[in-house]
Amino acid sequence: MMTLKTELTLPAAGLSGFEPPLAEEEAAIQAGVHRFAREVLRPLGAELDRMTAAAVIAPGSPYYGVFAEFAKLGLDPFALAELPPDMAVRIESLIGEELGWGDSGLAVSLVVAGFPVQMASIVGSQELVDLCTGKIGCWMITQPDKGSDVQVFDMAREWAPGQQGNKGNVWGRIQGDEIVINGQCSAWVSNGAVAQVALGYISAEYDGSFFEKDGRPHGMSVIIPLDFPGVSKGKPLDKLGQRALPQGEIYFDNVRVPKRFAVALRHEYYGNMASAWSFAGTHMSQVFTGVARAGFEHALKYCHERKQGGTRLIDHQLTRHRLGDMLRRVELCRSVARRSLAYARQSPATHPYVTAAAKVTVTQEAMKVVDEALQLFGGVGTSREYPIEKLYRDARLALIEDGENYVLTMRLGLLAQQLYAEGWAQD
Repeated sequence: MMTLKTELTLPAAGLSGFEPPLAEEEAAIQAGVHRFAREVLRPLGAELDRMTAAAVIAPGSPYYGVFAEFAKLGLDPFALAELPPDMAVRIESLIGEELGWGDSGLAVSLVVAGFPVQMASIVGSQELVDLCTGKIGCWMITQPDKGSDVQVFDMAREWAPGQQGNKGNVWGRIQGDEIVINGQCSAWVSNGAVAQVALGYISAEYDGSFFEKDGRPHGMSVIIPLDFPGVSKGKPLDKLGQRALPQGEIYFDNVRVPKRFAVALRHEYYGNMASAWSFAGTHMSQVFTGVARAGFEHALKYCHERKQGGTRLIDHQLTRHRLGDMLRRVELCRSVARRSLAYARQSPATHPYVTAAAKVTVTQEAMKVVDEALQLFGGVGTSREYPIEKLYRDARLALIEDGENYVLTMRLGLLAQQLYAEGWAQD
């Protein structure tokens, strides 16, 4: 039914834009995370951005304090599962957006830190839950020479005919009651430089072979304590943006892990990996919706302060058009991110190419918003005195982070081909 107003009013608008009314609990959580993002993440992210990569991870660095501050919010990811599904999706989305609004690098670090303990809980291993609780975790899936090949599931359509798949740079083999791990992960592993435990997705040898009959590499997913003998780390990655997110290589030299630390072996591997990737990809969409919103808000504020041609920038029609286009894109990011999140959490058969497609849309739109914001700032936007310069660098990395956007989009096309072969969209 149509809702009629008796007088002209401005639209209802909250922290997350043109939001339908939130429940009291939802609004309270959003407000709490927003305060944390404003008072902790933004100033800490700016401070860490100016430090060297080595200083960020050094003992006594202010980086480590973010985990205790975040814990004070009392946000239990497992409690979300007890809520009605639609509410759980909305709250998770609100949290991710506010964290990204505060600082994308720290937001990614906080989310990834909990991956190992969440996986341990899902597979029902109390031993692994106890092992991971209170520790900084990382999601170790990217490898130096494997790159986007880790995403290859369909050897017939994606791989060169007659050739074996890419084994990669980290592999494990089962020896009795142990898994022996060798090799190195990529420098792009989020939290890799500081992690105490890893949720690792690596190649595996079974029955003397690293490959299935069709050439697809075998794999295993293992929770790996990073204080075990044979584990070492390289230098933290010195990078363009998201400098508050410590990334770096992890090396394995005959590292022996109990076999019971595996969460997926052989035939369960690809299903587990796809589920984990689907879960991880949704967070990128929520976080960079927050980045897009931050860019828009910085520009909106500046356009009310800066004068040009005898009047404020906001009073120029072209400026209003540019800000309107930015706001439209922020709303697009939020809509796509939430739909993707709902699909990933509620569908009985989710798929990482679907959530990856949302990540592409959100990060590209966020980049457009932040780029336009910097343009509105003009010359001062390139100065480190203004936050938009850092935001630009942070957003740019997201076009490659968690899967390079062109490759991910190509795989969405592959998914369309696969679904069509099963009868989808043929009527």
